[in-house]
Amino acid sequence: MEAINEKIFTIDIGGTNIKATILNSNGDFLQDYEKEETPQPSSPENILAVIKELAKKFPEFNKIAAGFPGYIKKGVVITAPKLGTELWKDFDLATSLATIFGKPTLVINDADLQGIALSSGKGFEMVITLGTGFGSSLMLDGTLLPHLEMSQHPVTKNKNYNDYVGKAALKKIGKKRWNRRVEKVIDILKTVFNYDHLYISGGNAKLISFKLDDNISIDDNKGGIKGGAILWKQKNEKLSKPELELPAESL
Repeated sequence: MEAINEKIFTIDIGGTNIKATILNSNGDFLQDYEKEETPQPSSPENILAVIKELAKKFPEFNKIAAGFPGYIKKGVVITAPKLGTELWKDFDLATSLATIFGKPTLVINDADLQGIALSSGKGFEMVITLGTGFGSSLMLDGTLLPHLEMSQHPVTKNKNYNDYVGKAALKKIGKKRWNRRVEKVIDILKTVFNYDHLYISGGNAKLISFKLDDNISIDDNKGGIKGGAILWKQKNEKLSKPELELPAESL
């Protein structure tokens, strides 16, 4: 099968919605983008049930790629701060999806999926996502670097990044104060990472009202799902060059 004719069922699991589409290997949408609300409680059984319902809208695919809001190691969930680590810890999401659908599956962190989609491939780049929580990913010349759970790092004496600029904080303190907090977070990231470019994505990125530096851009949250195609492309390149390793993936 020619790579461009591959049909990759790509899933973006978020704290608010679960989104999915079918991509070819170039990252082109082969079907309309669909989404369903993330169930409560957000247990593996409930999340997988929603994914199975979404899959009915995409009856034909031969591979799966998924982004998950937590730390993933070889397709296994280590932490899931937005969905409940106690529900997800050590759950083998990649194997579960592969078993349900009978297709090879890759799973990485959801912000990492956004990162490889948005990266220009030039220099040291960073992506942050502003949604239910705070996500992040790092790329060097287009290559995904090991994932850091920045969302769990303290930003004040008693708040981590999720607490500080997540959806609950936005609702509690309002847009004006939330913008001041986001501006403070960006100042911290500039000092710590010295990135060449920062991409801001996620459902709440559009609420930013202050002036951004020239090397910062707000990007379409929907476009991040295209990382599913890039993830499989990198996997195929790894198979042809065994010395290269792709962070946090599983067949």
